[in-house]
Amino acid sequence: MSTEQTALVRKCRGRPKQFDRGTALSKALNLFWRHGYEATSLADLVEATGAKAPTLYAEFGNKEGMFRAAVEHYLATFYEKSFCLLSRPDLSVEQVIEKYLRTTAEMFTDCSTPSGCFIINAASGMSAASQDIAEMLRGRHLAQERTLFEFFEKRKLSGEFPNATDSSLLAKYIATFVQGMSVQARDGADTEQLGRIVDILMHAWPQLRSVPMPDAGTH
Repeated sequence: MSTEQTALVRKCRGRPKQFDRGTALSKALNLFWRHGYEATSLADLVEATGAKAPTLYAEFGNKEGMFRAAVEHYLATFYEKSFCLLSRPDLSVEQVIEKYLRTTAEMFTDCSTPSGCFIINAASGMSAASQDIAEMLRGRHLAQERTLFEFFEKRKLSGEFPNATDSSLLAKYIATFVQGMSVQARDGADTEQLGRIVDILMHAWPQLRSVPMPDAGTH
């Protein structure tokens, strides 16, 4: 090896690795997903991502900033497929809800990630010291309900859903069902078991889709 080649090798060896935000967020997300927000320290994040603390501070500000970025990364990476189903006009309301729930069940039981929903897992056990984070996660839960509500209301306008149905209550019911699946997955339920639970809901769908709004029968 020539003197010039040796110098080049030494230079490359000494060059710091380029920071990859996406990779770092994926590793941080996995850590938060498994252990929660409060139980995960900055030292844990440094070790998991392989980045130095100053780099993480410069990119995210602090642990809270990294957690908030991890939440957005989770929604964009894992929930996008489920939420896109709510925008498919080629599927009936029943087909959309069934596919939405089965896709979610598969996500919650995917062996390549921790079990359950990251946001639901992270929201459990929050102390008063993490009130801002807890409120942010609560906002995400409400956003899920709001998206389902808007889906039902849109289908009412197109005549595919009963006008007297309480869209708000039905959206809350579906959101609660999803949270229950997350808990079941966290406790060890597999895709097949969650699928059978979805079967029960779909069997009851004709009644659920007609749940009346308050005082709907008096007008």
